[in-house]
Amino acid sequence: METLFHLSLPCINVEQTKKFYIETVGAILGRHSNNWVDINLFGHQITFSQAGKFNFNNPNYVFEGKILPSFHFGIILNVDKWGVMYSKLNTLNLEIVTQATFLKNKHGEHLSFFVKDPNGYMLEFKSFNKPNEVFNF
Repeated sequence: METLFHLSLPCINVEQTKKFYIETVGAILGRHSNNWVDINLFGHQITFSQAGKFNFNNPNYVFEGKILPSFHFGIILNVDKWGVMYSKLNTLNLEIVTQATFLKNKHGEHLSFFVKDPNGYMLEFKSFNKPNEVFNF
Protein backbone atom coordinates (compact mmCIF):
# COMPACT_ATOMS: atom_id res chain seq x y z
CA MET A 1 0.00 0.00 0.00
CA GLU A 2 1.28 3.46 -0.84
CA THR A 3 1.36 6.10 1.88
CA LEU A 4 -1.95 7.90 2.22
CA PHE A 5 -2.95 11.10 3.97
CA HIS A 6 -5.61 11.04 6.74
CA LEU A 7 -7.33 14.07 8.23
CA SER A 8 -10.08 14.06 10.86
CA LEU A 9 -12.32 17.10 11.33
CA PRO A 10 -15.46 17.94 13.30
CA CYS A 11 -18.63 18.59 11.30
CA ILE A 12 -21.97 20.19 12.04
CA ASN A 13 -24.12 17.73 10.09
CA VAL A 14 -22.87 14.34 8.81
CA GLU A 15 -25.56 14.01 6.10
CA GLN A 16 -24.96 17.48 4.63
CA THR A 17 -21.21 16.91 4.73
CA LYS A 18 -21.54 13.50 3.06
CA LYS A 19 -23.82 14.91 0.35
CA PHE A 20 -21.40 17.77 -0.41
CA TYR A 21 -18.32 15.56 -0.76
CA ILE A 22 -20.02 12.67 -2.58
CA GLU A 23 -22.58 14.43 -4.78
CA THR A 24 -20.98 17.86 -5.29
CA VAL A 25 -17.23 17.16 -5.28
CA GLY A 26 -17.52 13.57 -6.58
CA ALA A 27 -15.53 11.91 -3.81
CA ILE A 28 -16.17 8.29 -2.82
CA LEU A 29 -18.07 7.27 0.30
CA GLY A 30 -16.08 5.17 2.73
CA ARG A 31 -16.98 3.60 6.06
CA HIS A 32 -19.67 5.56 7.87
CA SER A 33 -22.30 5.60 10.59
CA ASN A 34 -24.89 8.09 11.80
CA ASN A 35 -22.20 10.04 13.69
CA TRP A 36 -19.20 9.99 11.34
CA VAL A 37 -18.21 9.46 7.71
CA ASP A 38 -14.99 8.55 5.91
CA ILE A 39 -14.55 10.27 2.55
CA ASN A 40 -12.14 9.00 -0.11
CA LEU A 41 -10.90 12.30 -1.55
CA PHE A 42 -8.68 11.34 -4.49
CA GLY A 43 -7.24 8.39 -2.59
CA HIS A 44 -6.85 10.15 0.75
CA GLN A 45 -9.02 9.68 3.82
CA ILE A 46 -10.91 12.50 5.49
CA THR A 47 -13.05 11.57 8.48
CA PHE A 48 -15.80 13.94 9.57
CA SER A 49 -17.29 13.38 13.05
CA GLN A 50 -20.56 14.91 14.23
CA ALA A 51 -19.65 17.64 16.70
CA GLY A 52 -22.59 20.02 16.51
CA LYS A 53 -21.81 23.71 16.68
CA PHE A 54 -18.14 24.47 17.15
CA ASN A 55 -16.06 27.60 17.16
CA PHE A 56 -14.63 27.91 13.67
CA ASN A 57 -12.46 30.96 13.04
CA ASN A 58 -11.23 31.31 9.46
CA PRO A 59 -8.54 34.02 9.46
CA ASN A 60 -7.02 35.14 6.17
CA TYR A 61 -3.63 36.05 4.79
CA VAL A 62 -2.44 37.82 1.65
CA PHE A 63 -0.36 36.01 -0.99
CA GLU A 64 0.55 37.74 -4.24
CA GLY A 65 -2.15 40.34 -3.61
CA LYS A 66 -4.93 37.76 -3.09
CA ILE A 67 -6.74 37.22 0.21
CA LEU A 68 -6.59 33.51 1.04
CA PRO A 69 -7.98 31.45 3.93
CA SER A 70 -5.14 30.46 6.25
CA PHE A 71 -7.02 27.42 7.56
CA HIS A 72 -7.79 25.08 4.68
CA PHE A 73 -7.01 21.69 3.19
CA GLY A 74 -7.07 20.44 -0.35
CA ILE A 75 -6.00 18.22 -3.15
CA ILE A 76 -3.47 18.56 -5.97
CA LEU A 77 -4.78 17.46 -9.37
CA ASN A 78 -3.37 17.38 -12.88
CA VAL A 79 -4.48 20.34 -14.99
CA ASP A 80 -7.18 18.39 -16.86
CA LYS A 81 -8.84 17.10 -13.66
CA TRP A 82 -8.44 20.55 -12.09
CA GLY A 83 -10.30 22.12 -15.03
CA VAL A 84 -13.09 19.56 -14.85
CA MET A 85 -13.51 20.15 -11.10
CA TYR A 86 -13.46 23.93 -11.51
CA SER A 87 -16.10 23.78 -14.27
CA LYS A 88 -18.27 21.36 -12.30
CA LEU A 89 -18.27 23.37 -9.08
CA ASN A 90 -18.64 26.67 -10.91
CA THR A 91 -21.73 25.47 -12.81
CA LEU A 92 -23.32 24.48 -9.47
CA ASN A 93 -23.24 28.17 -8.51
CA LEU A 94 -21.03 27.49 -5.50
CA GLU A 95 -18.98 30.41 -4.31
CA ILE A 96 -15.55 29.88 -5.86
CA VAL A 97 -13.00 31.77 -3.82
CA THR A 98 -9.81 33.20 -5.30
CA GLN A 99 -9.42 31.33 -8.59
CA ALA A 100 -5.92 32.38 -9.66
CA THR A 101 -2.52 31.36 -10.96
CA PHE A 102 0.09 31.81 -8.26
CA LEU A 103 3.86 32.19 -8.72
CA LYS A 104 3.33 32.90 -12.44
CA ASN A 105 6.52 32.14 -14.41
CA LYS A 106 8.28 31.17 -11.15
CA HIS A 107 9.26 27.91 -9.51
CA GLY A 108 6.08 26.33 -8.09
CA GLU A 109 3.62 28.00 -10.49
CA HIS A 110 0.14 26.61 -9.86
CA LEU A 111 -3.56 27.14 -10.47
CA SER A 112 -5.72 27.30 -7.37
CA PHE A 113 -9.28 27.85 -6.21
CA PHE A 114 -11.17 27.36 -2.98
CA VAL A 115 -14.74 26.33 -2.21
CA LYS A 116 -16.46 26.24 1.18
CA ASP A 117 -17.98 22.97 2.42
CA PRO A 118 -21.17 22.81 4.57
CA ASN A 119 -19.09 23.06 7.78
CA GLY A 120 -17.29 26.26 6.77
CA TYR A 121 -14.03 24.49 5.87
CA MET A 122 -12.22 25.84 2.84
CA LEU A 123 -11.33 23.09 0.34
CA GLU A 124 -8.54 24.02 -2.10
CA PHE A 125 -7.94 22.50 -5.51
CA LYS A 126 -4.43 23.03 -6.94
CA SER A 127 -2.70 22.11 -10.18
CA PHE A 128 1.03 22.65 -10.58
CA ASN A 129 2.47 23.68 -13.92
CA LYS A 130 5.35 21.28 -13.24
CA PRO A 131 4.26 18.44 -10.92
CA ASN A 132 7.85 17.86 -9.75
CA GLU A 133 7.74 21.33 -8.12
CA VAL A 134 5.05 20.40 -5.56
CA PHE A 135 7.68 19.90 -2.82
CA ASN A 136 10.90 21.08 -4.46
CA PHE A 137 12.25 24.61 -4.09
